[in-house]
Amino acid sequence: MDFFNYRAGRLLAEEVEVERIASEVGTPVYVYSKATLQDHLRKVHAAYQTLETTVCFSVKACGNVSILKLMAAEGSGFDIVSGGELYRVLQAGADPSKVVYAGVGKTDREIVEALDAGIGYFNIESEEELTNLIRLAKAHVASGRAKPKAALRVNPDVDYKTHVFLTTGKKETKFGVDIERAVAVFDAYADNPSVDLCALHVHLGTGGKTIDPYVEAVEKALVLVDRLREKGHRVEALDLGGGYGADYETDTVPSAAEYAAGIVPLLRGRDLKLILEPGKSICANTGILVTRVLYTKQGGSKRFVIIDAAMNDLIRPSLYDAFHFIWPVRVEPRFEPAVRSKELHIEGSETVDVVGPICEGADFLAKDRPIPHVERGDLMAVFTAGAYGFTMSSNYNARRRAAEVLVDADAFRVIRRRESYEDLVALER
Repeated sequence: MDFFNYRAGRLLAEEVEVERIASEVGTPVYVYSKATLQDHLRKVHAAYQTLETTVCFSVKACGNVSILKLMAAEGSGFDIVSGGELYRVLQAGADPSKVVYAGVGKTDREIVEALDAGIGYFNIESEEELTNLIRLAKAHVASGRAKPKAALRVNPDVDYKTHVFLTTGKKETKFGVDIERAVAVFDAYADNPSVDLCALHVHLGTGGKTIDPYVEAVEKALVLVDRLREKGHRVEALDLGGGYGADYETDTVPSAAEYAAGIVPLLRGRDLKLILEPGKSICANTGILVTRVLYTKQGGSKRFVIIDAAMNDLIRPSLYDAFHFIWPVRVEPRFEPAVRSKELHIEGSETVDVVGPICEGADFLAKDRPIPHVERGDLMAVFTAGAYGFTMSSNYNARRRAAEVLVDADAFRVIRRRESYEDLVALER
């Protein structure tokens, strides 16, 4: 699952005691494990090795340049959704030809920047976006550069059975075009001299816990591929998006190999390149958020543990009612968790709300959660925080964003310093 484990009652990130990191760097702090990141990515590569596959890590999940450099060194491409993410991956030394560009609202400037960089595919979300890309690409092609490639995002109308905010493959979402409309789009634009429309993109959402929706989506996409090819259209690639589950609780989602077992047989012999866009399945368990207890208090029947991390540091529980396993960094050996689960209740635990210092009722990381007794000054770890943790953090309440640390075996280094008060106003005039 990852390389965060308890030993003699103390939490280690690989071979580094988390207490040591907190002592030297302060809290709150995001701590990432290099070994976990590499292990998860390598398992995806291995699972799909029988197909021509490009793995494009979703930058929105975890965008620190040091993390992206590790991914690029492992042969990863990147899935981006903004000009800022393009800049990040280029700073990380990414191969632009292994970059796919999604997002429903690409600006003209962002499109031109991506054209100049020579990215692999634009994932097209609407006909109007496609016509705009054609307009902007004319000068690019006229200068002697190769036609940019585009993949049409289609909605297979598959229910991913996750939080409504995390579902992107239904007809009612803002993403892509109806699968029934896709043929007409190819008929109108496939032979355009400025853009090579030659691929399909499908993305179901995020947070799913079964391979079944992916199997259904691939089956529907292949019917469309066959129909397009029968009409003479070239379809060279299928971008199967991301959204593959991560183990927020122990062993609750399929492994990369299990996803592949359902998907690979459907694509074998179909003369299609496969593009994958995993994000949280690669990096969620790669990181933890370490925080310190500021105070404890009793409010009626509730016991509150007030910590120095808040919804601005990790907004997923407030936004999605997402579960993150939370446990003290130092415990008696009998409290070492054998699994990470909502249902874990070790005798002697106390049921508490874990809350932050922000002036919002929504500022919580856990409610009614059984944990070992903690007191002021104790450290706690919020697990599976490597995805959509720091990348969604903010300066709400003029709070400084957390530091980020990368652990490599028995050593660690700061890969993003903690913001200063000066940083908070540096761009203001």
